[in-house]
Amino acid sequence: MKTRLNSIALASVLLATGAITPGFASAGVRVCTFPGSPSTVLDEAVTREAFRTAGVALSLTPGGFDGSDDDGVSLKELNKALARKCDVIAGFPRSTVADGSGSKLTFSRGYLHSGYVSVTLREPSVHPGGAEVVAATYASPAQLIAVQQPNVKLDLENTAELTVDAVASGHAQRAIVWYPALVAYTFTHPEQHFQIADAASAYADWHLVFAFGKSGATLQPRIDAALAKMASDGRLAALTRRWALPEPSQAARPTGATLAYRDGPGRSDSAWRMTLAGSRQPRQGGFIKVDASAPADAPGFDRTQVAHGKTLYSSSCAKCHGPELQGLNAPALRGPAFAPAANAKLTIGGVYGYMANNMPADRPGKMKPQDYADIMAFLLYSNGYSAGATKLTDDNAKASSTPLTARMPK
Repeated sequence: MKTRLNSIALASVLLATGAITPGFASAGVRVCTFPGSPSTVLDEAVTREAFRTAGVALSLTPGGFDGSDDDGVSLKELNKALARKCDVIAGFPRSTVADGSGSKLTFSRGYLHSGYVSVTLREPSVHPGGAEVVAATYASPAQLIAVQQPNVKLDLENTAELTVDAVASGHAQRAIVWYPALVAYTFTHPEQHFQIADAASAYADWHLVFAFGKSGATLQPRIDAALAKMASDGRLAALTRRWALPEPSQAARPTGATLAYRDGPGRSDSAWRMTLAGSRQPRQGGFIKVDASAPADAPGFDRTQVAHGKTLYSSSCAKCHGPELQGLNAPALRGPAFAPAANAKLTIGGVYGYMANNMPADRPGKMKPQDYADIMAFLLYSNGYSAGATKLTDDNAKASSTPLTARMPK
């Protein structure tokens, strides 16, 4: 349940701090949390203590994203909330692959380092033979992590709570889930116990921060200083202790093929990149290694496709990957972070095969083949490839084993 400061409580805050940030109404700085976030209790607790430490009056504002749906929060919705209902968003997730840095938001230092984990029952049931059933929440990094793993049958759930419940009920043998969602689940199911292991993916590592709108220049330094003070005197650790990844999960790194990827053993360092490859008949959720160093020419595409692909991207992909492909709550799709110019491991066919079978996350594989090809043309153009006279087709995109490299900023 969200906490709201009433007028008496707010007056007490003002008297205690003797200060209020200039430019804000007497109600104080309006702080919103994401709708349905499992970390809301933590986000509000850290918010109250950080703002108290900074000497800034606040009001916790529920309903800042009341127009959002289950497919995440778009940059447009973020900007709308910050313009009308919020000055600050608590519990904003950032990572090295999807940090929202292309937006106009200002961010605080992180107050919780957490991430996605692999969850099983302490005594999981044995299912001899066949693919392992792995639950994940659709349109989230959990889905990206889950589909990378070998010999799995994906069980996509609508919420993180249902994802955890799929394991608890025996519907799935394993789940990829954001750790704070597991903590929130145990609040209401204290009798349930799980085995936690590292998810072994670059997409698993996340931080919770404060995101500021126009007030960022004034508030961000003060909140950062408050968080630093809380970290040094132990208050931040006390608030986040139950939400922080337990040590066993750090040590329980899978070995061998337990969490192996199609192209080799799983790795958890941030430099890891998916090796995707092309196939004329790609399997949903599967990856087949192709030597990305083999010399080959990139398939051609024309400017008409780029324009159409940009329109399709804006309506179907930008909500998660950002309007400028910069990454928002899904990885960036342009630049060296996505496709490094040296030692490229992504292939054009691999990226296309993954996209055509698994995207958009809420309706994977449901677009027309030529629409996927047009989006691929837009991705290539956005990463420095030049348009020509040849039209990119579904077959040509699938067959390409050319390394995908960001050639130049556009």
